Amino acid sequence: MDLFSQNAEKRAPLADRMRPHRLEEFIGQKHVVGPGTVLYNAIRNDALVSCIFYGPPGCGKTTLASIIAETTKSRFVRINAVSTGVKEMRAIIDQADSDLRLYGVATIVLLDECHRWTRAQSDTILPAIEKGVIKFIGSTTENPMISMTPAIVSRCRVFQFLPLSPEDVQTAILRAMEDPEKGYGKLNIQLEDGVLDYWSVTANGDVRTALNALELAVGATVADPDGKLFITRSIGEQSMQQRMINGGDDHYYNVLSAFCKSLRGGDADAAIAWFARLIYMGADARVIARRLIAHASEDIGLANPSAMLQAVAAAQAVELIGMPEAGLSLTQAIIFLCESPKSNSVVMAKDEAFADVKRFPDEPVPMHLRDTSYFGADKLGSGKGYLYPHNFEGHYVEQQYMPDSLLGRTYYHPSEMGQEAAIRRNHEIRRRNREEKGRKE
Repeated sequence: MDLFSQNAEKRAPLADRMRPHRLEEFIGQKHVVGPGTVLYNAIRNDALVSCIFYGPPGCGKTTLASIIAETTKSRFVRINAVSTGVKEMRAIIDQADSDLRLYGVATIVLLDECHRWTRAQSDTILPAIEKGVIKFIGSTTENPMISMTPAIVSRCRVFQFLPLSPEDVQTAILRAMEDPEKGYGKLNIQLEDGVLDYWSVTANGDVRTALNALELAVGATVADPDGKLFITRSIGEQSMQQRMINGGDDHYYNVLSAFCKSLRGGDADAAIAWFARLIYMGADARVIARRLIAHASEDIGLANPSAMLQAVAAAQAVELIGMPEAGLSLTQAIIFLCESPKSNSVVMAKDEAFADVKRFPDEPVPMHLRDTSYFGADKLGSGKGYLYPHNFEGHYVEQQYMPDSLLGRTYYHPSEMGQEAAIRRNHEIRRRNREEKGRKE
């Protein structure tokens, strides 16, 4: 290594300097690359197949790829989905094909942020993977089953990485403090009680975040006359001011799904917890308000019609006063929806009616239900025979309202929950009256 490379390495961020170079140094992910696992043995035997590393930031995906690069006898090429175009990718494949045919040397291509690849880029590399010209390693924070071309995913083994545990993060921090070459082992660093625990928990499984905090704290601390660097709890907290939450699309939609299911399940505490996480990770409050309005009809409906009023009022609060003040209105609506009696009769009625539109013929509207607002409608017979409900006892009268092809079909089946119980009783009374009238006729 030349002088310039040594200087560049010394100036590299602590997280990069401390990146493990051997499998034995790798922290966490024992379910993926622990001794005896398929991936562990494949790396040790230099027999890796095309694969995708999928997981949150800072959990070791790129680090493991770097270890593979240093242990394999294959040619290793690292590219980025954003900066590498189709032309560059074709040049890499051509070189890989030449190396394989002439020298028997395989090529491993690591693609960072592989979920950002376009279909054209994916189509470029697909034949090379199929023919074994290259071995592909994709690294992504997004669910590849959703974000990547299915043809690529089907030809790769997907390994899901999990957030590192606080104990794993602590191991990485202590290793950086003790390493005399790449870390701070030559410094006399002492952490105030609680700093190590704060970093390891607040980093939320992201080693890079924890090491960045250590690096900032060391740089912001002045040594005492004895050469000791004492990092206080205050400095430690300022170096990592808030708990990091994974904000990737995949995690975001999982959290949103958990929020919606908690609303449907009537667990107010859980719904509030997921709501807080959504806001913390930067979700648009209007998205949450829209979900509340949807659930007010989908999961509550006429069992408690006031749920819709609460949801719409919360949405209006978001627009009128914004966050964080509107967070109170959203929380109120969340609690109201969770504690309301549940009924899915509205969504069931809508779905069945829309399905029947496709199944049954679109026949003319019955004559007594036709429009009579224009001149000459009576001459065409429009409205003839129509019974005005308000002229009858109870403001109700039996007559045909359904299209002819849908006679006898029912869509709305009121439940016995909340205010729908009264609607259900009223339906039963009308049904019995119709049956009795039929028997008399």
